[in-house]
Amino acid sequence: MRQKLALARALIHEPPVLLLDEPTSAMDPESARLVRDHIADLRSSQRSIIICTHNLTEAEYLADKIAIIYQGRTIIQGSLDEIKQRLMGPSEYEIRLGGEWAMDRINLPDHLKVTSRGSHGFVYQVDQPSVTNPILIQNLTTDRIPVISLQEVPRSLEQVYLEAMSRVERGETL
Repeated sequence: MRQKLALARALIHEPPVLLLDEPTSAMDPESARLVRDHIADLRSSQRSIIICTHNLTEAEYLADKIAIIYQGRTIIQGSLDEIKQRLMGPSEYEIRLGGEWAMDRINLPDHLKVTSRGSHGFVYQVDQPSVTNPILIQNLTTDRIPVISLQEVPRSLEQVYLEAMSRVERGETL
């Protein structure tokens, strides 16, 4: 209740900048959701909102820009998509295939990098999915290889954070 009251008091004067430190810590799930939804509604107004949080799911939901801070210094910042690209490379997609198929029979488009293979399909990275994915689907259809599904492999802020920390511990610059 104290945190909800503090947030309400901070909003009374409609400040142009709102600093929130762990805004939903120690809240029950229902209250935390109400606060997150209200913060999300405030994003559209004419104000900057800075949130310091260890709740990466919350940060992923609320943030337009993310900064990861380690030992008092910012090691990487940008939109979640920018940070994912820099730390984890191009987007990954999983395609599930039906029937009989062999990897060497598949006519793969240029700039598609297969990262893993399985009995039901494969996972690949691609820089321009809006161009490459339709070509892949067309090639598979032409070769009569049934496509069951094609979807992006989700990469969370938690994965991004762990990758950043791993690189910092190895002494790499981001």
